[in-house]
Amino acid sequence: MCCFDAPPFQVFLISITFFFLPYIWLLLIHFTTLKQGYWQPTFTDYWEILKLVSFSCFSSFVQFGCFPCCSLCIKHPNLFGRSEKLDVLCNKGLYDSNILIAYRKPRPEWLAQQSFLIQHSISPEVGVHGLPVDNFSRSGSSGVNLCRFSAVVDLNEPASSNWSSNTSIKFEHVRPVDDEGRSISRDLHGFPLTCSGAYHDSMVVVKQESRFAKINDRSFTRFSLQIEQGIPFLSKWLIFNRFKFVASKAVALGPAVLLTSLTGGSVVGEIAPYQAFAIGGLGSVRGYGEGAVGSGRSCLVANSELTLPLNQMLEGAIFLDCGTDLGSGRYVPGNPALRHGKPGTGVGLGCGLRFKTQLGHFQVDYALNAFRQRTVYFGIGNLAS
Repeated sequence: MCCFDAPPFQVFLISITFFFLPYIWLLLIHFTTLKQGYWQPTFTDYWEILKLVSFSCFSSFVQFGCFPCCSLCIKHPNLFGRSEKLDVLCNKGLYDSNILIAYRKPRPEWLAQQSFLIQHSISPEVGVHGLPVDNFSRSGSSGVNLCRFSAVVDLNEPASSNWSSNTSIKFEHVRPVDDEGRSISRDLHGFPLTCSGAYHDSMVVVKQESRFAKINDRSFTRFSLQIEQGIPFLSKWLIFNRFKFVASKAVALGPAVLLTSLTGGSVVGEIAPYQAFAIGGLGSVRGYGEGAVGSGRSCLVANSELTLPLNQMLEGAIFLDCGTDLGSGRYVPGNPALRHGKPGTGVGLGCGLRFKTQLGHFQVDYALNAFRQRTVYFGIGNLAS
């Protein structure tokens, strides 16, 4: 649980703001839709929107105990009265922030569904430039943060049989900043943080993703393949090719379920250090900090987890994770993995609990890494979103 110190008056203002946000949003809907005749919202529509926004604000307090981190999710189900959907997501933490605006335009089922996204985020870059501490169980900040702005056009192709595909075109502007928000071009050791060596990188990326899913009563199989290509419309823009795959298989063993997954990828061409694959952390190799195992141009991560229901709401789990950078860490510009003493390979094992409620999914994992360092992970999933 996180806490922070703030003057009582400031806490009061924040509380009042979060209390009235849902009602302010309802007034905006009233004046932009009802008055203009686009959409005639019913009481049920108002109640669903109020419940959604209120839950998003309330979940922040439940998750963090006070105000250092908050999340606000606003959804408009029928923008302009033509079934267009508008989603606005705002997250603010102690050290990071994220604003995402998504507009989805409905089309016939046999045509690709279009989405337009604009995103701005600031977050610490610890996956590649983080400093491993406590026997690699945590990654400390090295004072490098990434400020990203991106605009995306997304086309989701209609599914055929067990296959589906997605194509997107993204413009991204990445600017490294220090903890004070000032632009920087080099890390603590004097190595460049960007591919261009300047204070920012720009790129246009075409991404193609294909997904396969097959599910029955006793098992499921999933496979995903992503290919990204950087297009150098200007001479200083990045040109690279990156692919990543995720294969997972789950099999029911009586009341228990065995889930195995394999994740891998590689990138060639001109890249910045922050584009390397970061290995370690929750969702990768548990027992290690984010990127504490290694960061390279290639990676391979294997996960196995056996879950057993304890009652209707509680499950127990045991897991084994392992990952490697396949010796590619030295090919990342500046070789940050070697400078920070990352091992390049790692193994983690442990146990955990999965608790399901109407408020969300709660997850607790206790992991042990190859250096016998113990780590506890907490996770919360918001069902309202």
